[in-house]
Amino acid sequence: MLNKLKSQMLNLGLKFISVDEKVVRMILETGSSNINEIVLLPAVKLVMKKLVNRLQNKIVHGRVYNGILNGIKVSIIRSQVGCPNMALTLECLKRSKAKIVVRVDFCGGIYGENNTINIGDIVIPKTAYCGDGTSSEYIRANQTLLNRLESITNPLSATLNLIASPQTIFISKPNEILKELLIREARSLYPGKVSKESHLWTTDALFCETYEFLRALNSINIKAIDMESSILFLLGQLYNLKVASILSVSDLPGHAQYDLLNSNEIHPDMNVGISNAIKILISVLPKIQHSL
Repeated sequence: MLNKLKSQMLNLGLKFISVDEKVVRMILETGSSNINEIVLLPAVKLVMKKLVNRLQNKIVHGRVYNGILNGIKVSIIRSQVGCPNMALTLECLKRSKAKIVVRVDFCGGIYGENNTINIGDIVIPKTAYCGDGTSSEYIRANQTLLNRLESITNPLSATLNLIASPQTIFISKPNEILKELLIREARSLYPGKVSKESHLWTTDALFCETYEFLRALNSINIKAIDMESSILFLLGQLYNLKVASILSVSDLPGHAQYDLLNSNEIHPDMNVGISNAIKILISVLPKIQHSL
């Protein structure tokens, strides 16, 4: 009887809000009106904490932290790790007044003999290869995207029998204006700390970065790997949001000393790098707002 009464009260309340509003409240635990036009999306707790500590006039609405950074109103939302979580967050932002979304977090650097990327370097991706499963589902459900995306044959097919992996890898891109603003600011504040080639691969499977996998990425000039940017760029295009990523290299998969999954050693530049990425983002916020 009590459960039935609760359900009736809940359904009565839902009659006064739209389905879109219900989605936002269900996922972000607040109303869509509490989300600002500029949204910053860290994934891990460390980066979220660093950002929130810099926030002035902080007000918390569920999972949304609002406040001022460098004179600009922003919302900070921890997307959590992975493309499925990023997609859930972006579905909420689509249903709000958000217009600009910037991911700031860590990425891995692809280690190789001819790769000059180092821990602590700032990576601002100009492309994201959709090696994740969420992007392919959105492309399946929104097939008009097929005519708007570049693609390549999966580089893993050169050395492995692709039983379950896709034969085609699609490529998503950030907003060009946002990307260039971030690159110029990074080069101004920290010359030499921006990866010269910032193609990025996004994966769902952190623990499946085998030697063959890393060698395949090296073969197509991929310099970094993350778990969120491909779907961020893809849904930015689909939902008309201006999106970009600014990342700091935390580890070097395949490196004997600084492979996160095979070593306990933390490079001293890891914390410095993410702090620099945050400083770049905060510094460029007035220019980003001007691009609205």
